[in-house]
Amino acid sequence: MNLCEQCGYHLKMSNSDRIELSIDPGTWEPMDEDMVSLDPIEFHSEEEPYKNRIDSYQRKTGLTEAVQTGIGQLKSINVAIAVMDPGSHE
Repeated sequence: MNLCEQCGYHLKMSNSDRIELSIDPGTWEPMDEDMVSLDPIEFHSEEEPYKNRIDSYQRKTGLTEAVQTGIGQLKSINVAIAVMDPGSHE
């Protein structure tokens, strides 16, 4: 389950994989799939412009937002979850 066999280090896991492992199969119903990251306050960064970082992340992951939200079931109990993609803050 994404562990280094040598040292036990937890390797990165995509949010899709984490969702799949966290809830009962076939119960995931995503929410806010049309939400898109923007830069309405024109965030200033000494590094690469924030808008460019958003665009790069979206191309790299195929996601429009770093956090996926939705509802599903965990051991037949209704749950709402939010999962952040590990690549969103690299």
